[in-house]
Amino acid sequence: MTKKKISLFFLMLCLLLTGCSFPGLGKSVGNDGIVVAGGNTTERQILAEMMMQMTKHYLPESDVSLINNLGSTLLILQSLQRSDTNVSGAMYTGTSLVGELGLTPTSDADKAMEQVVKGYDEKYNMVWFPSYGFENTYAFMVSRKLAEKYNLKKVSDLKQYADTLKAGVDTSWIKRQGDGYEGFKELYGFDFEAVLPMEIGLVYNAVYEDKMDVVLGYSTDGRISSYDLVLLEDDLHLFPPYQASPVVTKDLLRKFPDMETILLKLEGEITTSTMQELNRLSDEEHLEPYTVAEQFLKEHNYFEDKKVTHLDKRDLYKDIISDILPLTERE
Repeated sequence: MTKKKISLFFLMLCLLLTGCSFPGLGKSVGNDGIVVAGGNTTERQILAEMMMQMTKHYLPESDVSLINNLGSTLLILQSLQRSDTNVSGAMYTGTSLVGELGLTPTSDADKAMEQVVKGYDEKYNMVWFPSYGFENTYAFMVSRKLAEKYNLKKVSDLKQYADTLKAGVDTSWIKRQGDGYEGFKELYGFDFEAVLPMEIGLVYNAVYEDKMDVVLGYSTDGRISSYDLVLLEDDLHLFPPYQASPVVTKDLLRKFPDMETILLKLEGEITTSTMQELNRLSDEEHLEPYTVAEQFLKEHNYFEDKKVTHLDKRDLYKDIISDILPLTERE
């Protein structure tokens, strides 16, 4: 059975109902293995593959494996807590801030990062690393034809035309608190002629085929470039930042101190447009996430020439990382 075909139902049933570990993975972690937690989205699978391949490249003697198709951030977190995995390929600040940490959403990216770093350290005994360099957030988008017709660059530009526009939005966004539909109307001060709930995966084709005038999608979806869609700037900052970062257990860093350097080599190396293209290669060109990750890493020579600044030199992480890895172990 391939990694992409692992049954999500089986995984959820195993984890949530019987309380067992993921088959074969708990043993690997217990034997000083490195197990990467992926997800059920293309993006999370690509990033998890990058993490696994970077680790194999720099720690060739280590036992590295991957589990994909974990269907939510909560399932990924539970796999880390149970030691079924010990590194997550991708977690998102906005999701974890208001989700498992239960904190108030914020539009300040630095504040959000600081809160999740502190929260994961104190609540889960894990280290939230710096961002890969991109956010995957909700974003309003239109066709290039409509953007040029009305000179649309930011969400506020829609206001004078909104009563003639049909909007297709993620079904869950309608009743979402804070940055959902009601929050949008209150902050931006306008509504559309019609707001139609849709499955998130259908909105891109709907606006491309002019069935919708404006849609709400994800900022790193590969179809944005494939369909030549225009992302509108969230100029009033409705949506909280969703910066993507790896997260690791402290036990993993103690066993494999070199993981700090490996993780930091990917800091800031993936822009939003790069992530869009990587997602497109998998979703539209049908390349396996493994292949997409491998091509990206080989193209950049696994970032071997990149010099990293260790976390002890960053105020945000200094105390956390110093407790785990004394400076003498890393230099």
